Amino acid sequence: MTLTALAMAFGDVSWIALAFLFGIVAKHLKLPPMIGYLLAGFLIQQLPHANTLLFEQLSELGITLLLFTIGLKIKVKELAKPHIWAVTTLHTIAVIVIFFSIFNLLAWLGLSQLTELSYQTLLVIAFAFSFSSTVFVVKILEDKGEYYSRHGRIAIGILVIQDIFAVLFLTMSANKAPSFWALGLFLLWPLRFFLARLLNSLGHDELLVLFGFILSLGGAHLFEIVGLKGDLGALVAGLLLSHHIRANDMAKTMMSFKDLFLLGFFISIGLSGQLSWTNLWLGFMLLFLVFIKSILFYYLFTRFKLRARTSLMATLNLSNYSEFGLIVAALCVANQWLTPDWLVTIAVAMTLSQIMAAILNSQAHHHFVKFRKVWRRWQKEERLADDKEVDIEGAEVIIIGIGRVGCGAYDHMHEILGDRVIGIDINPDVVTKKSINRKIIQGDPSDADFWDRVLEHHSLKLVMIALPNINAALAVIEQLNLLGYEGQIAATTHFAEEIDAYHEAGVHSVFNVFTQAGSGFANQVMDLGMCDQILQGPPSKL
Repeated sequence: MTLTALAMAFGDVSWIALAFLFGIVAKHLKLPPMIGYLLAGFLIQQLPHANTLLFEQLSELGITLLLFTIGLKIKVKELAKPHIWAVTTLHTIAVIVIFFSIFNLLAWLGLSQLTELSYQTLLVIAFAFSFSSTVFVVKILEDKGEYYSRHGRIAIGILVIQDIFAVLFLTMSANKAPSFWALGLFLLWPLRFFLARLLNSLGHDELLVLFGFILSLGGAHLFEIVGLKGDLGALVAGLLLSHHIRANDMAKTMMSFKDLFLLGFFISIGLSGQLSWTNLWLGFMLLFLVFIKSILFYYLFTRFKLRARTSLMATLNLSNYSEFGLIVAALCVANQWLTPDWLVTIAVAMTLSQIMAAILNSQAHHHFVKFRKVWRRWQKEERLADDKEVDIEGAEVIIIGIGRVGCGAYDHMHEILGDRVIGIDINPDVVTKKSINRKIIQGDPSDADFWDRVLEHHSLKLVMIALPNINAALAVIEQLNLLGYEGQIAATTHFAEEIDAYHEAGVHSVFNVFTQAGSGFANQVMDLGMCDQILQGPPSKL
């Protein structure tokens, strides 16, 4: 989009204020703010000068940045695992067959909205509903601090394969093959070495941000020039640097910009058309079909040897409809296969599915603990090597979250207690990188199964939580409390307003990283004797 359009977008404070207000309401209801943005979109439509095209442009920019940041975090070897590509393929085929059969049955029963549609159109709609929302799932995982969890990485892998299916469909539906020059895109692979060297030379300031925008928007534009979907270009641009040591830094730098522009995506859903009672009841009818997707996902995950909890959490993440449904519907409207009213119906179904998924995900950990015997009935005896439970027997102190703060805490405690200290991190890359001369294992401390194994025969006396996300930290504390842990709990925070929430959850000691870092710095200076001369008294006058 042009700079002029961008300036106009943020010059109109009315839509920003309305999205902000609904976001606050959603947060107070313990729902992700994005649910408020979705509902705000339906109201913004009533504003006298609502610019639909403007929000579509903001949405496109937000999705481009989102796919670029996903590309930065993708590990190709993950996508090659059967529980990613095979589950996605089987699930897509099964959903298309089942939904197509249900739509035909409803048409045969006389549902007027379906009776006039051809078999080809019903098949395309069924295909559109087989997808889950990349935007929604990534936001849910980031808000809960579970992006690098086992189930989070599986959900992201499923979404990436679905995005590839979407690109193939849109390319074929455009009735034009990619340009001959598309073969030149293979030259991007050796180009990654030059991009890596350039990234090494950048600091942490605005140059890193500008480089991210150039790569994401440039990659999207390049793919569009050769007749491919621009979103795929943004994903590939991120993928080129996914193994770089600073890929995570760049993803964090781009996150706030991505979240800001994604406002346009959530609002644009509500701008799809005028609501009617027909749209609403059809949307609710389609909402119930989400449970078919959920059942299929859970069944397939467990058949591919994933644990019950991993399967359930990934299933709940993916239990929604995707923005891809709107893209397919718009294509069908353009070809006169569907009436424009279907755009609103699909937007309503998508909004309702994401509200439901947000509520289910907010209670996911508690729900699994309460009903885990039921869910485990589907779990196979044999499980994948990287999905097995871990044993930390012999440890007296656990440090959860081996970032900069957690790593420093581990080193200091290890000097005092030796091998009675162990570190745990959810991210396998962090474990690999930080395990040199340290006892660090990969695990998900918000997993009830994990603590079941740990607390069965343990000598644990202290749990130190150094997680940057309070939701992730509180999920860990909840598991400890539910399973009757009686030892000490300490936690870190970056914000003073979070201290009371930690104490209410049962944390005994909360360390504010920013305010107490200064006193720690001063204590180190004192310990090194750098102030001895000052303490001896004022200097003598010459």
